[in-house]
Amino acid sequence: MTQAPESVHQPFEVLPAADGAVAGPVRSPRNIEQSLPNSIHNDEVAQKLGLRGGTVAGSLHMEQFPPLLVSLFGPRWWSEGGLSLYFKYATTDREAVQCFSKRPGSGNCGGQVRVWMDTEDGRRVAEGTAWTGRTPAPTPLAERIASVPPPQDLRIFRDFGIGREMAGIPVRVADEALARRLGVIVEPLEEYVESDRYGERVLPPSMLVQALTAYHTTMLQGWPDLGVGLYGAIEIEHLAGPCFVEHDYEVRGQVLAVGETPKTEYIWYESVLSEPSGGEDRARMLMMLRFMKDSSPAWQ
Repeated sequence: MTQAPESVHQPFEVLPAADGAVAGPVRSPRNIEQSLPNSIHNDEVAQKLGLRGGTVAGSLHMEQFPPLLVSLFGPRWWSEGGLSLYFKYATTDREAVQCFSKRPGSGNCGGQVRVWMDTEDGRRVAEGTAWTGRTPAPTPLAERIASVPPPQDLRIFRDFGIGREMAGIPVRVADEALARRLGVIVEPLEEYVESDRYGERVLPPSMLVQALTAYHTTMLQGWPDLGVGLYGAIEIEHLAGPCFVEHDYEVRGQVLAVGETPKTEYIWYESVLSEPSGGEDRARMLMMLRFMKDSSPAWQ
């Protein structure tokens, strides 16, 4: 059984914020992938690409939100809740950040509440929405996908196109992987280490993302000239209860859009985590995956 780590910070507390919003405590996430070669999380690689240093993964920032969202929506968030974030500012190792949310029913649209994350000096790290129940309104990320302009100069993804599908990708998050994450997680929850509530131990958001990225790691395997990648946006939604460690799942996915900015080329895709052999869908994800032009041989 995975053991809960000793807390290195004060217990979670819901704090009042401006304009009737609420906030979680200030936390300092670790950049746990600093040693990865040719990675945006590596200081040397990131600095060559014009960043301040190796970046904290956006999926790790998502781990800061569940206690705040459960305080607002109740445990139902683990069963049919979602969190959707567009990342705007890359933070570095142990840089202090704080997550915020509007309260449900406070003038929000389509069942979604506005959420965001800021640094201590007020830089906007991420912004988006959260909800429980199937929201009838498109999320801001879904609206972004629908409005991606036709790309003018693709080189990394020149012959890629949209609609690429894969299915039946086996996924299982091991207990050892969860144990490593619990050593640095900024908001350790009992659900991650005890099976009392749900019968199995729950995957933290970043590890649910890790499972759902099996689609793009499989689909892009061997694709030439990718260069250094980073997450531009992530939306996760629980469809039928939480997802669990040491549990066999399958992933399927499809590319929804391909685009470019002056510094990156990117793809948007949706992936779905389900029980094996066509079983019940358990979770879904929208992902914007960027690749830095300056790091790709296609742009040299």
